[in-house]
Formats: sequence, C-alpha cells, structure tokens
Amino acid sequence: MSSGVEADIALDAAVVLSLGMNRVLGRGAGLAGRGAEALAALAAGRAEARTAALAEIQAYDQALRAVLERNARISALAKTRDRVGADVDLPAPLTPDEQQPLDELAAWCAATDTVLDAAEHRISERLAADVTTQLFAVPAEGLTTDVSASPTPERADTAGFSSQKIQETLERVLARLLPDATDDDRRTVAEAAQLIAGAPSEAEAEGVLTEVRLRIRDANRRTEEHRAAERRRAAEREAAEQAEAERRYVLDSVTSAFEEMGYEVQAGFETLTAKDGTVVLTKGSWPDHSVKMRIDDAGEASGVSKESRGAQGSDLGTQGSNTGGRLIRAAMRRERPAESEDDRRLDAEREQEWCEAFEAARARLAEAGIRSNVTWRLDPGVQELPVAADARQTRTRTEQRERRRERERSE
Repeated sequence: MSSGVEADIALDAAVVLSLGMNRVLGRGAGLAGRGAEALAALAAGRAEARTAALAEIQAYDQALRAVLERNARISALAKTRDRVGADVDLPAPLTPDEQQPLDELAAWCAATDTVLDAAEHRISERLAADVTTQLFAVPAEGLTTDVSASPTPERADTAGFSSQKIQETLERVLARLLPDATDDDRRTVAEAAQLIAGAPSEAEAEGVLTEVRLRIRDANRRTEEHRAAERRRAAEREAAEQAEAERRYVLDSVTSAFEEMGYEVQAGFETLTAKDGTVVLTKGSWPDHSVKMRIDDAGEASGVSKESRGAQGSDLGTQGSNTGGRLIRAAMRRERPAESEDDRRLDAEREQEWCEAFEAARARLAEAGIRSNVTWRLDPGVQELPVAADARQTRTRTEQRERRRERERSE
C-alpha cells in the first residue's frame, strides 16, 4: 500500500449519458433508470444487456436534445414574429418526459420542423410585403407607362415596364432575406430596395434588383454566421454544465464512499464551485489527523511536481466526456506538530489506515461508474505529515510570544 497515490479517473459512458439526460429533464445528479441498468449489467458481467442499455439511453439522450433544439427554434421565431408583427402561428414547445416513447419524440420533431420551416417562410414573406408596400405606396413617375402612345426613342426601353411587375419581383427577392437578420442588415437591404422606385427603365430596375440580391446574400451570410456563433456558445454552455455535473457526481460519490466508511465531511460539497473544491475528511478516532481534498482541473495541477504534493497526496484525474480531465487531491495532515516518536509511529498507522480506506473507496467508486487507474504511489512513513496551516500559525504565534518573553527577561 502507499500513503500517497495518483490515479486517473474516467466516468463510465452510462454515467455521462445519465447526467446529460438529468440536466435536460431538470433532475438531480442521480443516475437515470437506463444508466443504472447499464451499470448493473456491467457489474454482473452481462455484456449484451449493457450494450443494449447503453444504446437505449444514447438514443433517448439524442431524442431529448433534438426536442430542446426545436424548442429553442420556436422561441427564436416567436421573438422575430413579435418584433415584426407577423400573424403567424407557432407550435407550443414540448416538455420532454423520460416515459415518452422515442418514436413519439421523433414524430413531434419531424412535424415541428415542417411547421417551423413554413412559419419562417411566412414571416419572411410578411417582411418583404411590408417593405414593398411602403416603397410603392406612392408610385414613382418612372414606374408607369402609357401603353396607348407610341414610345419615343428616349423611352423605347421602358415599353412593358410597370410598377406591378417590379413590385412582384422585388417582393419575391426580399422574401429571401432571413427573418432574423439584424436591423442594420434589414436597413441596408431596404436602402437598396428604395432605389428601385426611381428607376426610369427596366434595365436600371434590374440593376437595382441585382444590388438588392447581393445585399440579401451578404445579410443572410452574416445571419448564418450569427446562428453558428449562437450554436457554438450553446455548445460551450452545454460542455461547462456537463463538466460541472460530472464533477459534482464525482464529489457526491466520493462523499458517500467515505461517509459509509465512518468519515465525516466538513464544509459539505454542496458549497463547492468549480473554482474552489476543498473539503476535509475527519474521523472520531482521529483527534490529531485529517485528510484535505481538493478538486482541480487537470491543467491547473499539471505543473505541480510529485515532490511538492507531499508524502500523503492523492491526485485523481477525472476524464469525463466533456471535462478534459480533473484532479482530486487528497493529503493527510496533522492538526498539530508531531512532538515525539510515538506521534510519528501514530502517523504511520494513520497513513496505512488512510491508504486502505482509499483502496476501499476505489472499489465503491467503481460500482458508481467511476473507474480509476493508479499511476503513482508513495509508501507510508517516507515523509513527515504536513501540519495544517492554522496549526502552524498557532505554533508560530506561540513561539513568537516565548521569544518575546525571553528577550524581556534578559533585559
């Protein structure tokens, strides 16, 4: 056994999928039913049952996320519809339920896609109609032609050129503008479209339409880029939320494992954040010892040498699907400085006890879907136990007072 240990930790796929489903369904960090079934099959060595359970939970996870994507699109289109005042009906968002069959969720997504595509097109048509109506509310002089008179050479190219034809063409072109284009892009397109009202000929009107098409193309490109950026930000939020859920699951599992073995957890994990994950494990039979544990990202701790970790340090890196690696550092320490050989012998006993508890905790964590791979060990008693910071401060203050008294007596 060893007093210091370092191990890589990986969450089982069933745990990762369960945590993702729980967040979608608004539940706590416990395993979803399908995830628990997959872990039970793993523990029982039933490979086929585990494969089936994982496939089922993965399919359901994808279905739930598809529902959330449609709900987000409904919300975005509703905001655009209200902003432009379009009279367009939208489907109600769906609140997913774990008990709903997969085929029902898939059917809802397919039907909703059809409705939303049509709604988006109608909103775009409404915007285009509003713009063209405003532009042609007062017909420009150059947009009408007296077909009863013979065209003069100067106006020969305007024969058959009518405001109705241009208005219809412009409206079809404007309908291509995505409804969630920014106000600046809509203004830019409208400025180009306004020029058509003064076009003296069909050729010049076509030139204006070409400019409108180009501006719509650029506006739609920027709109698509904005949508892609929103998707990236949503993916980043998803990754951060998943990483936090995985970290908390590890913390809760570690807490349960050690509490079941008689340890007390001070400063409960519920108060922790991703930036500060420190807790202290104690036992009633340990008046002079404790174990300090801290959760860190693997990158934050990668520059820490084994020598600086201390003899009783335990670094456990969690490698979930989204976390990129985490470290749980555990170090046994003294609450007051060792003063005799008996204290040091007791330290070695406590270190051995802690190492055995750590191995027992590893077995319990494996049952919870948290696999570990030890990569570094240090035997008990190789280095002296560090002293808790508050104990060191108390000792320093006491020594300072003693030195002050000695100086006063010597004077």
